[in-house]
Amino acid sequence: MSFTFAHQTYARRTYLFAAVYGFIVLVPQYFLEASLVPPATHPEQFYGFVGLALVWQIVFVMISRDVQRYRMLIPVTVLEKLAFGLPALILYLLGRVSVPVLAVGLIDLALGVLFAIAFLRTRHDTAW
Repeated sequence: MSFTFAHQTYARRTYLFAAVYGFIVLVPQYFLEASLVPPATHPEQFYGFVGLALVWQIVFVMISRDVQRYRMLIPVTVLEKLAFGLPALILYLLGRVSVPVLAVGLIDLALGVLFAIAFLRTRHDTAW
């Protein structure tokens, strides 16, 4: 197995795992609005968040299919994971969100680290 192939495989698997996890976690949320406590006061924000998060899962699938082509999107995907993970952590430390929200935020932070590793490991795989 070549150096390049191993790094491409790591990135492909990481992004495919993240996409599958994301679809499993996000799709059911379309059917859970009625069970939110407290109820959503702005359902358009709830559905907008879920929809946008699902779009990112499609980006993860795209990256997993062609890491070389979409490598420059990887730093943006790290930011996407930080955009929820860091606020979830900070809000938990401030006592404003529950442990389950913290857990999901920590998963996002972990995926962000894995994405950053994928970016670094594939840096020598590019022609430029």
